[in-house]
Amino acid sequence: MGRRHAHVEEAEINITPMLDIVFIMLIFFIVTTSFTKETGATLVKPLAEQAVSLRNGTILIGIRSNDEIWMNKREIEIREVRSLVERAKAENPEGSVVIVADKDSRIGTVTQIMDQVKMAGIQGIAISAENPGGG
Repeated sequence: MGRRHAHVEEAEINITPMLDIVFIMLIFFIVTTSFTKETGATLVKPLAEQAVSLRNGTILIGIRSNDEIWMNKREIEIREVRSLVERAKAENPEGSVVIVADKDSRIGTVTQIMDQVKMAGIQGIAISAENPGGG
């Protein structure tokens, strides 16, 4: 009497289609993510009734209340502004500059920064402010 051993096939789960979908979703989220640029300085913006929201400011320069200048999350000197803006313009020729100045910063510092930006070849300069109405 011989015993018969039944050959049992083990079920396999094919995860390749699931990995394909996850990879496509990852690409979708990377492409649709908007990256926020920051100056790296903590600022209190001045209020302006005519302030409008700009979405195209690609080069941000921050000026703190003690006239420290910040760009790319590091403190810089006025003499460095022109070369850093020229470098940023080379990366994005259509870019504009947004100066984010603290409400207590000196107008002379803001003017010097604007001069350096214009000498770097950027014509589109905006000053960041808060609209008191929140709009």
